[in-house]
Amino acid sequence: MSWRQRYRHFVLLALSIAPPHALAAQQLPWRTGQWNPDSLGNHRVVVHVADSAAVVRVHIPWRRPDAKPDAVEIIAMSARTGTRITNLYRREITRESGDLAFEPVDGAGDYYLYYLPYRGSITSNYPRIFYPAPSTTANPAWLAATQSGWASLPAATVVAIESIDEFNSFSPMQVIATQAETQALVKARGAAPFLLFPEDRTRPIRMRHDLPASWVAPTAPRSVNGTAMRGEWFAFQVGVYASRQALDSARATFTPLRGPGTIAGSAFTCVNVDGIDWRGRPFTRRVTIAKGEVYPLWCGVQIPKNAKPGRYSGRITVHGAAANSRLTADSRLPTVDLAVSLTILPDTIAAAGDDQPWRLSRLRWLNSTLYQDDDLIPPYTPVTVAGTTLGVLGRDLRLAPSGLPGSIRTFYTPDMTSIGSTARDLLAAPVALVAEDAHGKVLPWTSGGLTFTKRAKGAAAWTVTSTSGPLTLKLTAQLDFDGTIEYQAALGSTANANLADVRLEIPMADSAVRYFMGMNLKGGKRPPSYDWKWDVTRNQDAAWLGDVNGGIQFTLKDDHSYVRPLNTNFYQQKPLVMPASWANRGRGGCRFAETGAIYRTTCFSGPRTLLAGDTLHYDFRLMITPFHPIDPAQHWKERYFHAYVPLDSVAKMGANVINVHHATPINPFINYPFLRPDTMRAYIDSAHARQMKVKIYYTVRELTNRAPELWTLLTLNDEVLADGPGGGWSWLQEHVEGSYLGGWFVPEISDAALVTSGVSRWHNFYIEGLDWLARNIGIDGLYLDDVAFDRTTMMRARKALEHNRPGSLIDLHSANQYNPRDGFASSANLYLEHFPFIDRLWFGEYFDYNSLPDYWLIEISGVPFGLMGEMLEGGGNPWRGMLFGMTNRLPWSGDPRPLWREWDRFGIQDTRMIGWWVPSPPVTTGRPDVLVTTYAGDGKALLAVASWAPDTVSVPLVIDWMALGLDSARARFTAPAIDSFQPAREFRPGEPIPVAPARGWLLELRSPPPQRP
Repeated sequence: MSWRQRYRHFVLLALSIAPPHALAAQQLPWRTGQWNPDSLGNHRVVVHVADSAAVVRVHIPWRRPDAKPDAVEIIAMSARTGTRITNLYRREITRESGDLAFEPVDGAGDYYLYYLPYRGSITSNYPRIFYPAPSTTANPAWLAATQSGWASLPAATVVAIESIDEFNSFSPMQVIATQAETQALVKARGAAPFLLFPEDRTRPIRMRHDLPASWVAPTAPRSVNGTAMRGEWFAFQVGVYASRQALDSARATFTPLRGPGTIAGSAFTCVNVDGIDWRGRPFTRRVTIAKGEVYPLWCGVQIPKNAKPGRYSGRITVHGAAANSRLTADSRLPTVDLAVSLTILPDTIAAAGDDQPWRLSRLRWLNSTLYQDDDLIPPYTPVTVAGTTLGVLGRDLRLAPSGLPGSIRTFYTPDMTSIGSTARDLLAAPVALVAEDAHGKVLPWTSGGLTFTKRAKGAAAWTVTSTSGPLTLKLTAQLDFDGTIEYQAALGSTANANLADVRLEIPMADSAVRYFMGMNLKGGKRPPSYDWKWDVTRNQDAAWLGDVNGGIQFTLKDDHSYVRPLNTNFYQQKPLVMPASWANRGRGGCRFAETGAIYRTTCFSGPRTLLAGDTLHYDFRLMITPFHPIDPAQHWKERYFHAYVPLDSVAKMGANVINVHHATPINPFINYPFLRPDTMRAYIDSAHARQMKVKIYYTVRELTNRAPELWTLLTLNDEVLADGPGGGWSWLQEHVEGSYLGGWFVPEISDAALVTSGVSRWHNFYIEGLDWLARNIGIDGLYLDDVAFDRTTMMRARKALEHNRPGSLIDLHSANQYNPRDGFASSANLYLEHFPFIDRLWFGEYFDYNSLPDYWLIEISGVPFGLMGEMLEGGGNPWRGMLFGMTNRLPWSGDPRPLWREWDRFGIQDTRMIGWWVPSPPVTTGRPDVLVTTYAGDGKALLAVASWAPDTVSVPLVIDWMALGLDSARARFTAPAIDSFQPAREFRPGEPIPVAPARGWLLELRSPPPQRP
């Protein structure tokens, strides 16, 4: 018997001994049946007709949770033949009961009344389900006779209320108490301003506007009772019912539990009252409960591992204030408390109970600070501090007296395969935060001195306070090991100050800015000048400028109003919140212009008045790229297979890294990969035995309705789950009250997701879950299909994997988001904050592989940031893809195996990748629209040639033989036969190479090394 069945049995047993007048409907069996829900819905009443009759009436005490049952169709059918009954009369339909009459067309026997049938796009991944209004199908004469003769009609018997399965059942927590029962209960409880109802963790409180029928039963528990194991985080609920007036600032306190020992009151917490956010900052939620509403306090107590077994007792006290008050001592309402009794067993549970999701011990993960530290991850090196010069992998930064960058240098080689000794200066002058008075005069800052506040292995932090007349600028900053600098700039004034502008100026060396991406410009060559303004319809608050081996992304933020928007399909439901300081009610924007040797970025906020005592937050982030060198040799070794299939099939295809999506037997439910741990572990163990890696789909953008913690998350309003219009799959509409945003739906397993908010405590849960998966299941990394969390969470995720599974991999997939629905966001610019912590890109649906090479380089390849990737849309373009080391991904949209075989035959793993983008490539064609990337090895080279020319062209290969270490006199050009790519062919040195439009070649160039004197 499952836990649902056990508790249903308990409730029915308790209700069966209630007085006859109480909860009569609950004496009906609630059970499951078998039928096609797509035409009839998920719920029905089984009615028995004892004797043949022309018409029967039936009273159904169904106690429905839906708000307007009278507005929904009811379908009557014969259980024996499946015949639909047209003669149906709905005399009275309410939430508490229904009175109907129908024609029993097959005589005596059972009949079904389907009372929530739905229609709509049931096979869509974004279903639109609706519930038809009642239709009139009865014969008019039959209907008139039934109405007039109602009192004399024979009565049918309600046998049971059924759902399509247990998951869809309303019983027990969505079976409503009647209005009379609720009023009687409130009267019986006296003058208490609110009522408390203890409830077990296995029966989540679902309804906010009704009491469950089980709560008004005489046998309903009046104290918190439970049995816990030593070491367990024991979860329970207390329903707070604002019976007499609205309640504000509800919270709970606990006395110690006393028994054979003592468990401190501080061991308790209520996760929907007190929390720690995704950055590790404590906060308290203000819980308000409207009159007549129910709010579940989800609480837990950490049982010590050394607790003495036995029975422990204490109390929980719920506090609150009158609503709409100023929350003074006089506004406090009388407290209400409950007894708490726990029996501690002698057994000790592992991991606080986390290995068994039904225990809900994982709720404490919401407040986790796991991997909130300054530790390093490979391949990064410690942050160095020498005076005011800070160093990270391949880059350094000298601070000006203002605390802003005075210089930024990178040391990456142009081909991005290594870190050299030659510095490249990105700045032409120091970065500045400029304030102008009302007359346009730049106000000079006087620095109070730079102070370092942190010097850790993975981070360095500093602060500077500068003044100019009545203005004070307090700057705090932190540089992390990946080259990211977060700046908080608080501008205040001791007197009213009229300002013409406050702006950020980033003067980069003109020669360092070859490319641009962001702020409504697709990635590619940078424009000579460009103006940009804030626009809420566009997910744009950042831009990247630079070259392949050195660049800067800046992001404009505001500590008070900046909220990460939803991404991809959901951007318009929760778009970017304009940062109040920078946007300044539409006055702000950015200008980009080349002036001599400087390419200057100016982000201005425009005129405003800064009142005395006010503070404006001009926060921003700088990311110095590249983050690390590319690693082509490792890239060639990792052959991806993106599907769940038998491992032998994967091995035969030559792949060795498997991405297991959701909606698969071992990972069925989206973003909750914890419900089939044994089968997942068995698959991964078997893969490891074959020297394969297995990564899983697991992210936070959406969450399956199968997550046991869902009901707790719904009590947090829009903290975790995004606000929205509701709708979507039938289960969501029937079981989730309030506003929500329906997400991805898998029809085959009825997995209906809800979209999550941009950033939240769910990210803490995510990190704990990832840590659990790596430790217990042995996953080798993550496949991320777009990213809804921020850089902080991604860094924590990488640390979780490295701590438990060194060598794990993270790959990021995105569709091209440069469209109205997604807010015209360049995916690479949008997700650049995550690039330091991932290993591969898969960009993706809707990317235009006919775009120019510069677009490929900046928006698709990942090379300027230290990454490599693969193609998807339409199979990509294998010839152009080879310029960047990209192929397709099995078994999606193309077959890379012929190229894989050529890689292995040639030995591409032992070559150095020299991209066409380097200043002096060893092989060129003399044409800007026919490019060559060289894979140089010992005595050989593999030349990837690809064309953007509109017609077939013949191009010579201009070769720097000495750079390649080859002898031109003895060189041979061979085009090996590669299926679906090219035929075999020989070329003589100097012979022009014919290249068809949008195609190319892979040419092997071999010769003995040149003879030296």
